[in-house]
Amino acid sequence: MPAETGLDPVIHAPARLRVVVTLATLRDGDNLSFTRLQELLGLTPGNLITHLRKLEDAGYVTTVKSGSGVNARTSVSLSRVGRKALDNYTAVLRQLLDSASTNGTSPHQPGTANPDRISPGLPPGPR
Repeated sequence: MPAETGLDPVIHAPARLRVVVTLATLRDGDNLSFTRLQELLGLTPGNLITHLRKLEDAGYVTTVKSGSGVNARTSVSLSRVGRKALDNYTAVLRQLLDSASTNGTSPHQPGTANPDRISPGLPPGPR
């Protein structure tokens, strides 16, 4: 984990965060088929496999292959370690967001224009 933010880099990647959050909606012990997870997330098989390997290497997900040939099925579930990692990730993210809003470090107030943002086609300079 990077010391400056505490956000878990394994979970922080957008596709892996979506995988973990999707699996976290299941009850302990429940799983999704690889195909169903792929459909829910809109990822290609190769992309999903790559992200699942990283999550599995970290101990965050478990994959179980059963059957063979046309009856083959891969089930994916979130491990207890993965659920705890997501809880920690969420807590750190909430802290970061809370500190940004309470310390006035937010770049601009919601609902107002950001004067530092340069619009396409406009030259930089005072507005």
